[in-house]
Amino acid sequence: MAGTLYVVATPIGNFDDFSHRSEQTLKTCQIIAAEDTRHSGHLLSAYSINTPTTACHDHNEGQKVPELIARLQQGDHVSLISDAGTPLISDPGFRLVRAAHEAGIKVVPVPGACAAIAALSASGLPSDRFSFEGFLPAKTHARKQTLEGLKKDTRTLIFYEAPHRILDSLSDFVEVFGINRDACLAREITKTFETIKKSTLGELLAFVQNDNNQQRGEIVLVIGGFNAEQEVENTEVTDKLLKRLLQDLPVKAAAQLAAELTGLKKNELYQRALSLKDQ
Repeated sequence: MAGTLYVVATPIGNFDDFSHRSEQTLKTCQIIAAEDTRHSGHLLSAYSINTPTTACHDHNEGQKVPELIARLQQGDHVSLISDAGTPLISDPGFRLVRAAHEAGIKVVPVPGACAAIAALSASGLPSDRFSFEGFLPAKTHARKQTLEGLKKDTRTLIFYEAPHRILDSLSDFVEVFGINRDACLAREITKTFETIKKSTLGELLAFVQNDNNQQRGEIVLVIGGFNAEQEVENTEVTDKLLKRLLQDLPVKAAAQLAAELTGLKKNELYQRALSLKDQ
């Protein structure tokens, strides 16, 4: 009989989050397919798990899948793990799981930690409808294009972000989504220096800019969905600000100052200021 492919979640920081079932599954299978065998070695050693491991990551998964499927067909049980959290959630493993289904091999999830869901649960943002978007593009232009496509999405949005890009990404969020959009920064979840900060995008950007520690570690951003009523309210507030500035400043200067105060695009504020001045 064919073996079983187990998709096993591992801790995202605190080893105490490792479930008994996950531990027993890794101890009793014949081989563990790990994203990084050296990284996973720390967890396996902590729980005295001596099962052989093999690397299965983005760069070799295509070549590794036939080997692992062959072992499963011969009756071996295989456990798939990533460096942290639930495999396949912005981690390798999709090709292996798909190939197992195509080969008629049983696939069993062993659930546990997932940074995206942990962040959502603690964010204070609506969780009835949400979309996990993974990592944004690294290049500014592509990142802004992606955000423009999500700007009017009413669902709560969840992103992973690298620490060296967090300031640039937050700046782009502010520019595209607006300074007042509700958001939550979840950093180093379950670890010693965990941060859960719910605020607006503008305040989060200032918070991260003023604290270098918030620019380190594993980061999840949870962004509130588009709210038409809130957008109308924000527009009314912006118009009120522009009208006041136009009493003392020319259009260009008023738009520039409003952009600095609100985080909105200067060109859009300039066009709006022109319209208000004509009125």
